[in-house]
Amino acid sequence: MTRGWPVLPAVVAVLLATGCSAVGAGSLKALQLALHGRPELMPSAADVAANPFPQMLVTHREGSAVLVLADDDDGLQAWYDQAGGIVFLRNGLVTGTHGGTPQLDGMAILGADPFHALHRTPAGTRVLRRYDVMPGYHYGQEVVGTLEPVGLEAISLLGRTRMLLHVRETLQGPQWRQRNHYWVDPADGFIWKSRQAIATDAHLDIVHLKPYRPVRGSR
Repeated sequence: MTRGWPVLPAVVAVLLATGCSAVGAGSLKALQLALHGRPELMPSAADVAANPFPQMLVTHREGSAVLVLADDDDGLQAWYDQAGGIVFLRNGLVTGTHGGTPQLDGMAILGADPFHALHRTPAGTRVLRRYDVMPGYHYGQEVVGTLEPVGLEAISLLGRTRMLLHVRETLQGPQWRQRNHYWVDPADGFIWKSRQAIATDAHLDIVHLKPYRPVRGSR
């Protein structure tokens, strides 16, 4: 299942070796710990460079954690911390989480998926999603997203300013009144930064610190 990156034991070994840095210390915290009152992390460029694995910063309403890529199963990425917190991504979208509350047991795009080339998506494009959320077995929630490019914005990432395309997605469904935001490389559609709903009342902020950008054909 692993494509180019070793699974969790090897990742843990690296995290232990870098435990004195902000990235190492953050990654040694479980995502569930970050979701229960831990302060936001502020990793530096040096911290990120010291860890050889792809890394992303995930912020919830109650804290932050730096996660590392442990597995890429044909485009489904699993980003871990040492104690078992996981965020699953596909095409930059959060498709599941493990280790926090609420927990996104699954998110699927039903029909056409514009996130393969988000930078070329016209305004008004509609996306049908299905969410499975715990606790409460809120499974099969169908939500419609409407995408709208907002324009280029200067975004600072680890001290470097990038001009990224801001795309807004308005979500509507039973009890759903959320907005997702994506800051996208205008050249190839890579999502550098995003705010993504995982439930009717919760979202994750994601920033790619050391991105993983495999070549999978044209985007």
